[in-house]
Amino acid sequence: MNSATSIVIGLAVLAWVLWRQVQQRLVREDRKPTVVLILAVLGVVALAAFFKSGSPSATAIALLAGSLLVAVLFGVVRVYTVRLWRADSQLWRQGTWLTVVLWIAAIAIHLGLDFVIDANSPVKGLGNASILLYLAVTLGAQRLVVQQRANRQEQTA
Repeated sequence: MNSATSIVIGLAVLAWVLWRQVQQRLVREDRKPTVVLILAVLGVVALAAFFKSGSPSATAIALLAGSLLVAVLFGVVRVYTVRLWRADSQLWRQGTWLTVVLWIAAIAIHLGLDFVIDANSPVKGLGNASILLYLAVTLGAQRLVVQQRANRQEQTA
């Protein structure tokens, strides 16, 4: 998968994720993390293809690891901007405008780190190749913590 394809897919997924974040949705514990898994697989495939084209510097790989850590942190922080409530004996969730702002900030940080990564590596494009994995990590972290928060709310209800 080339860099432009990864960017286009990443932007399409981001638009879809942002739209889904502000929708009122049931919190379902039995739901499988299909989207997260698909993004993770596509992200790993994109990274594998990137690594076949050359070896980035150790600094670039460390920055990529830092970027994925930022993904986890933003995923966790966003959870506390999501409204959870009970209606008709069911638990519902809906992101707020702050959820969307935090998503945009997280992606902006990733893109900023892309420039730093490329500046510190002889092989360019590691940041672009990692966007789908970044989305999988941040969405997965948010999903896990929303479930934990929902479970705590269920126990206190």
